[in-house]
Amino acid sequence: MDYASFLKAADRGEAPPVTLLHGAEAFLIDDAVSRVTHALFADVSDPTLLKETFDAKEAGAESVVQAALMLPWGSARRLVVARGVEDLTAKQGEALAVYVRAPNPSTVLLLLAGQALTAAHWLMQAMPSGSSVAVAPLVGRQLIGWLRARARTDGFELDEAAAELLADLSGNDLTRLRGDIEKAALAGGPDNRRVSVAEVRAVVGEHRLHHIFELTQALAARDTGTALRLLELLLNAGEDAFGVLGMLAREVRALWQAAEGLRLGRSEEDIARALRRPPHAAAALIDRARVMPPSEPARLLTRCWDVERRLKLSGSTRPEVSLLVADLCAG
Repeated sequence: MDYASFLKAADRGEAPPVTLLHGAEAFLIDDAVSRVTHALFADVSDPTLLKETFDAKEAGAESVVQAALMLPWGSARRLVVARGVEDLTAKQGEALAVYVRAPNPSTVLLLLAGQALTAAHWLMQAMPSGSSVAVAPLVGRQLIGWLRARARTDGFELDEAAAELLADLSGNDLTRLRGDIEKAALAGGPDNRRVSVAEVRAVVGEHRLHHIFELTQALAARDTGTALRLLELLLNAGEDAFGVLGMLAREVRALWQAAEGLRLGRSEEDIARALRRPPHAAAALIDRARVMPPSEPARLLTRCWDVERRLKLSGSTRPEVSLLVADLCAG
């Protein structure tokens, strides 16, 4: 069974008697537990006596099995959740291996492993066919689809383009993405429930600052791949190309200043004070200037001015700025 099929069964209140959920995406595993809980006990005011959660390693497999064998009281089914089952050895998990072959039909037992298990793991071999669910990180269209579905569950309508922009800005950190959806909705007003690109761009300030800082770090490290990826994120988020060009020119100007200071025989402390940069940032610029050919900083600065002129004439911003970033990393 795959994760989506398991959730559909869980939402119908038809979760199997035993399921192993394994993978490193903790948010998705916790979300599955929440949905199983809600579906099983939607009409129960206090499910305390109907749900038990264990740390498998600490409690032991026998305690988990004993809880799973108990009959429900005041409800059709019980829920038993065992976390950290991957930490049990085959010997320690013998009681579980026996139980899963003939589980109590009135109990839903969720075995949770915080890492992907291989087919050779004793638990994967013990589980009945179709009862192991891999919980893999979401990527690409899967992530976009999940974001929009999650937004609907939380009462928001998330446009596809807005979901794509959020994924570009926040990566695949699901907890952060969910919080960003709520922040973007609030940007449209206290009663707003629709999130478009406009709302997302209204709250990307913190992402913008972070990406600009990372871009300057990538330039200093001459990491072309990372620098181009960050440039793409900034432009996709609506950052003005001339603004990005201005930032790049400032970095090159600082590099030129550091090179001039070294040429004139100034101390590193004097150069750092003139640059008005934090010590580690100034040191990185000075180190790079020291190993560059004497004419290179001036060439790169002229290159920035040349790109600005061409942008004003052609309007083809992305290719020009991308080539400049690649040139700055290579210089």
